[in-house]
Amino acid sequence: MLRSTKPFLLLALLSAFFSSLLHAEIVGYVLKGNTLHVNTDTSDFTVSVAATNSFVVTLKTDDSGKAYANLPSMALAHSSMGEDIHPTVEDTPTTISLNWQNATVNIDKASHRMTYLMNGKQVVKEQKGLSVQGERISASFSLDDSEKIYGGGQRVLGMDRRGQQMPLYNKAHYGYTTSSSQMYFGLSAVMSSKHYAVLFDNTASGTLDIGASNTNELLFQADGGRASYVIVLGESVADTVQKTVSLTGKQPLPPRWLLGNFASRFGYKSQQEVIDVVGAFNQQDIPVDAVVLDLYWFGKDVKGHMGNLQWDNAAFPEPEQMIAQLKQQDVKTVLITEPFILTSSAQWESAVLNDALVKKADGAPYTFDFYFGNTGLVDVFSEAGQDWFWQFYEKLAAQGVAGWWGDLGEPEVHPDDSIHLWDSKPVRAKALHNGYGHQWAKLVYSNLRKLQPETRPFVLMRSGFIGSQRYGMVPWTGDVSRSWGGLAPQVELALQMSIFGLAYTHSDLGGFAGGDAFDPELYTRWLQFGAFTPVFRPHAQDSIAPEPIFHPDPVKSIVREFIKLRYAMLPYNYGLAFENALSGSPLMRPLSYVYSDDKWFDHADSYMWGDALLVSPVTQPKQSQWDALLPEGVWFDFFSGERFVGDQEVAYPLRDDNFPVWVKAGSFIPMSEGLSRTEDYDPSRLTMHYWFDNSVASSGYTFYEDNGKSPHSVDKNTFATIEFKALRKGNSSVMVSINSDGSYIGMPQQREFLWVVHGFEDAPKTLRVNGRNSNFNWNENKQTLTFTVPYTYQQAVDITIN
Repeated sequence: MLRSTKPFLLLALLSAFFSSLLHAEIVGYVLKGNTLHVNTDTSDFTVSVAATNSFVVTLKTDDSGKAYANLPSMALAHSSMGEDIHPTVEDTPTTISLNWQNATVNIDKASHRMTYLMNGKQVVKEQKGLSVQGERISASFSLDDSEKIYGGGQRVLGMDRRGQQMPLYNKAHYGYTTSSSQMYFGLSAVMSSKHYAVLFDNTASGTLDIGASNTNELLFQADGGRASYVIVLGESVADTVQKTVSLTGKQPLPPRWLLGNFASRFGYKSQQEVIDVVGAFNQQDIPVDAVVLDLYWFGKDVKGHMGNLQWDNAAFPEPEQMIAQLKQQDVKTVLITEPFILTSSAQWESAVLNDALVKKADGAPYTFDFYFGNTGLVDVFSEAGQDWFWQFYEKLAAQGVAGWWGDLGEPEVHPDDSIHLWDSKPVRAKALHNGYGHQWAKLVYSNLRKLQPETRPFVLMRSGFIGSQRYGMVPWTGDVSRSWGGLAPQVELALQMSIFGLAYTHSDLGGFAGGDAFDPELYTRWLQFGAFTPVFRPHAQDSIAPEPIFHPDPVKSIVREFIKLRYAMLPYNYGLAFENALSGSPLMRPLSYVYSDDKWFDHADSYMWGDALLVSPVTQPKQSQWDALLPEGVWFDFFSGERFVGDQEVAYPLRDDNFPVWVKAGSFIPMSEGLSRTEDYDPSRLTMHYWFDNSVASSGYTFYEDNGKSPHSVDKNTFATIEFKALRKGNSSVMVSINSDGSYIGMPQQREFLWVVHGFEDAPKTLRVNGRNSNFNWNENKQTLTFTVPYTYQQAVDITIN
């Protein structure tokens, strides 16, 4: 019996018809500057070349052909859209190709699906592409079977986020430990082991699906907002990271005191307590650079006072005197602020009168209940809200406050139907929720730069968006559990943020939330880890003291030595900050950033602190040894000097007072011992450590230096560099050269380098400096060679050790 083909023919025709609606054919295009404007019979769009190997795709109409009103971009730095970019277009019967340097995007004429290529090789392609259907915005891409994916920002899901679906909605997760799919600072961005990044430039509530629903599909979805995404193509993980950060904006160089120790807790309740705490640090010989005041500076209770934005004079009767007294000791004062203005606060009527709050649909201030009381929310998008909020920062800055802590900026409660005013247009909160902290940081940072043009702002915030680093944002990982489970994911959290530019992401050292009793081992291990993170800030609920001054020996003695080590490493750590400001390279780096082997991509047990140090935090109690996988090469125990051969798992012998840190053979690390404040740093006298090994033929290091304060050091090139290069000349023989360049006001013309050379098995026979014999000391027990070399600015020095 023959089967009729008519039903199948009809089905095919209908399928083709609906497919043509979904995949509108291209009917015309024009190239203007760096942007290709493409017209279809429904969905018009633009493709811009933003920078080297980077493309921005933005829809101009929705899937029905109606003009779509995009919100402004938050992810992109304006400087990244250069005028010097001049792409070319190639037109074939089936595709339009936009080319710039070694990157290409091919646009299929029939479906307008895009494929991205590097050096002629396909890297990533759209699956369903970018679309707007009603209020739903989607961006869909194909995933290869083998690729691994970073992305989503702060989540505890493992480094490879493939197979995960997560909300795109910044939200507090109090007391988290070893699992969390939604936290304080999400990022609508991914980075692939195939060396590309996708940034979904949309701040609305949505989801990120990395092959969870469909194994080979990467899918961003959002409820409104901006219909745009960014593709970054790289040559390696490091290259992709640096190109991504260049596009979204590099972090400004922070003040050098950021790298010191912070006294912080929830919270100091009086002026006298603050003075006493700093005094105790001084008396107990523990360095400290800043004191952070939580919410008690404006009210005696946790609830009922948020939004006062002025000192509680009963507890802080003379705040300016307190700030000045701390400043005389080179200790900075940092204050918390929140964007919630309680109806019971001293500023409620002022906020309403000045039109500073988010609104209901009828224009009245939107009020709601949350943990701290009945409240409104400052509209940081509106000019009126910004002007009103800023006046309080301005007054506090005049009193001498040096740093700013923005808390609850997800915002912690943010009704979807509340209305913000952005560029004089009403926008629902749901469409820009994830950009609130970003906009708040921009407000504080930009105004501080105008108010204090010779000062680098310090802006500590726990929530933001892609690119928030360009406003100096220093994020932390929120209210982590004070437990081993809370410590365990901190490397993953920091690395997932750092690769997208948020390089100063750090944790409340020691843990914040809960804890029935003080765990000395947990506290010690967490603070040891903190010595090798971007910010050293113990912080916790004050049922258990977060400051080491309140704990007995041996905990205090061990922590003291690690804090002193952090201060001694200030020249090296500040160099990492310089590298970040110049290139976007993270301070904490995933091993995949340095080593190309795919096995390192999802590794979170260890990380690189700069280029020289490998750190493997101890995240389990009662361990007598710590097993760690070392990359290829030769590594030295940072504390004992023991030599390890890499490309294998090694057992690190643990004591209470040591920590698994290795130095890569051939590394240079500058140090400055004996500091109690970062202000004590004297660049004219440095100790330069160098780890020699016959396996390393050559190595180098760039030392960066400026005055530690000027915000113009990078953009005006007012900094100095000293280049150190080592060249192996034979077995147990090396030549080290020193050359300098650049300058800044106040730079020392004469220096003295105390060299400590590690790695020699026996005392060398000779030491020559510029061809002349020089004295040295050999320590048989430590197997270290020490000698002193004077150095004059821009004078070359050659050191030969035989």
